[in-house]
Formats: sequence, C-alpha cells, structure tokens
Amino acid sequence: MEFLPALILIFSFIILLFISVPVAWSIAISSLLTIMFSIPLLPSFSTIAQRIATAFDSFTLLAIPFFILSGQIMSSGGIAKKLISFAKSFIGSFPGGLALINIISAMLMGSIAGSALASASAVGGILGSEMEKEGYSKEFSAAVNITSATTGLIIPPSNILIVYSLASGGVSVTALFLAGYIPGILTGLFLLIVAVIWSKKNNYKVGKRNSLYQVSIEFLRALPSLMLLFIVVGGIIIGVFTPTEASAIAVLYSLILSFIYKEISIESLPKVILKSIKTTSVVMLLIGASMCMSWVLSFENIPQDISSFLINLSDNKIIILLLINLTLLFVGIFMDITPAVLIFTPIFLPVVTSLGMDPIHFGIVLVLNLCIGLCTPPVGSVLFVGVGVAGTTITKVIKPLLPFFFIMIISLLLVTFFPSISLFLPSLFDL
Repeated sequence: MEFLPALILIFSFIILLFISVPVAWSIAISSLLTIMFSIPLLPSFSTIAQRIATAFDSFTLLAIPFFILSGQIMSSGGIAKKLISFAKSFIGSFPGGLALINIISAMLMGSIAGSALASASAVGGILGSEMEKEGYSKEFSAAVNITSATTGLIIPPSNILIVYSLASGGVSVTALFLAGYIPGILTGLFLLIVAVIWSKKNNYKVGKRNSLYQVSIEFLRALPSLMLLFIVVGGIIIGVFTPTEASAIAVLYSLILSFIYKEISIESLPKVILKSIKTTSVVMLLIGASMCMSWVLSFENIPQDISSFLINLSDNKIIILLLINLTLLFVGIFMDITPAVLIFTPIFLPVVTSLGMDPIHFGIVLVLNLCIGLCTPPVGSVLFVGVGVAGTTITKVIKPLLPFFFIMIISLLLVTFFPSISLFLPSLFDL
C-alpha cells in the first residue's frame, strides 16, 4: 500500500500528458488525485490551492521575472549582434568558423540572458542564414545552435539554478552560479571540438583571418555587453548585492544599453515587456504546480521510499549515480526543465547527500543532465525553437545532433564523477 500514492501520482501524470493536458495543469491535477488518497475531498482542494499560492512566497523567486525581462531586452536590443560580431572577429578563420562563432556567441548570449530559448532564437536568427550562404547545411546549423544554447543554463546568471536553490531548500545561489562556470565552459569546449571535426569532414568554408586591430575594435564594441556579466555575477560574489537585486540591475543596465544602441525605442518597449510577462506567467505557473507536487511527494514519504529503494538496490555510489543520471535523461525527454528540477530535486537530493555528494555539485549535475532533454523530442523546447529558426524539420536534424548529444553526455559523466569540476570555484571563495 505504501507505493500506491506514488503509482497514482505517476500514472495520472502520464495519462494527463498523453491526452495533451498542459504540463502545469497535469502536475496540479495529479497532485490533487494523490493527496485525495490520504485526506478528504474538500481539504484536498484547499491544501493544493494553498500550496500553489505558498510556492510564490519567496524573495528569491523575484529574480526570475527580472532575468526573463533582461533576456528579452537583450534579444531585442542589439546586444546579441555585438556579441556575435566579437566572436566572429577572432574565431572566424578556424575550420568551421561560423559554427564555432555560433557556439561561442550562444555561450556569451546564454550566460548574459540566462535563457536557452533567448539564445537559440537570437543567435540562430542572426547566424542561420549566414551559415547557409557559406555552404553549411540547415540541419548542421540547427544542431549547433540547439545544443550550444543550453550552455547558458549552466553558465551564470541562470534562472534554472535559482529554481534549484528554491527546490533544494536554500542551497546558496552564489555558490551555484560559481559552480556552473567550469562545467558550462567545458561543455562548450566539447561542442567546439565536435563542430570542428564535422566541419572538416564536410569541407565547410574557412573565413578570412582578422587583424589584431579588427579584433580589438570588435572587443571594444562588445565590451559594454560583456560588462553586464561581470557586473551581475561579480556584484553577487563580492557581496555588493543579492541575486534578486542583481536581476533588477541586469534589467536596468540592459535597458540603458539597448537605448544607447538605438535598437529599442519607447514605442517598442511595451511589446518586449508583454512578451516577458507571458513567459514569466508560464514559468511561475509551472513553479507553483511543481512546488505543490514536491510537497505532496514529501507528505506521502515518496522521496524517502525511493531513497530506501535505491540504497537497498546497491550500496555502490557509482551505480546509484548512473541510475539517477539515466532516470533524469529519460525524464528530460518528456518533461521541461523547470518542473523536472522542482519535482526531482526533493526525490534525489536525499539519496545523493546520503552518499556524501555535495548539494551544489548535484545541482549542476541535475541541470546539465536536463539540458540534454531540451534538445530531444517530443518536449524539447530548445529543439523546436532551433528547428523553427533554421527552417528545417526535427527528423532531418537528428543525424547531425547525435555527435553533439554524445559529447554532452561525456561532459555530464565527467562533471558527475569529478566533483572538483563543479566545486573548485565555490571552494575558492569559501562557499
């Protein structure tokens, strides 16, 4: 009988998704059906409503709408163009130059905007047609854009790391931001290697080499955009402001910069704000429903049951971590990253901490793992954006995506089994 609540939760959630009920509603309804197993009908409804409302009672959560707004401003305000021009100036002469530019631009754009979708749409929209003119296939361009866009969810500032901090019960956002740098850059470097090999194999064009003077000029043009990263993350690290305050500063700085670049006008600003409100509404509804499900899981002792099951299954840390990674890879195929982090953090965090794994390290592993899911059908949001921007189909993109998937999994395994990759920078700052 002790596994009945878990079965009700899992099967009701899967059935609701299968009949195309929106994810947030599927989470909330399956949570309601599960709690009805333990308490009467009317208290079940009031409890679910209360838990969804209580989920928003967090000052840290205020950072998410601000970072979403700053990301929208950056996508519309010419910042992406400056970053791409800078990347193009110093790496365009390498084999597969435009593919490498795409990856580096996505790393820069994603880390500044904190959004994989913003990165995929902005960078892909600018570079996609240019890569096609240079002889790159649409499918390869899309594969590069899709996978590189996810690095911005690891390299700070990152909304999803803030969500993990909330779900884990208060792991330091500053420590998570620092922990994300090396794994994010490592993944980006691996993607660069794959892009070079694939480009050489298909004899893609090599761009002309730029002089040091040209590189310097492009760097100076991009410097105000790059400064946002140092202002936001640097300010958090040295304690000038909190992550939530940093998100508001990011909005102000990106808005001023966009007005200076004359890419956003007073007349166009309401559209940017409205778009960010729509995105925030979706994210917040997912957070509320997912936090409610996390409470239901805890109320029914489901995380403890799963933890006991995994530990009884094997006392080998490597085996358990591999099982968790495989589970999360499978989950990422069918669930978006925000609800997955909120639901599976309270399930797996007790398991890994009992094995001696640092919660900061696990947060990076969890997010890096689920980033792969954003690139896979049928739910991969970044996959759909990347394919749409490139004007191709998912079926055609799968083949060039496979080597990038493989290298991302290698990066995931390295980060999983070598904790110092994630923990070196936080330990350096005593976090």
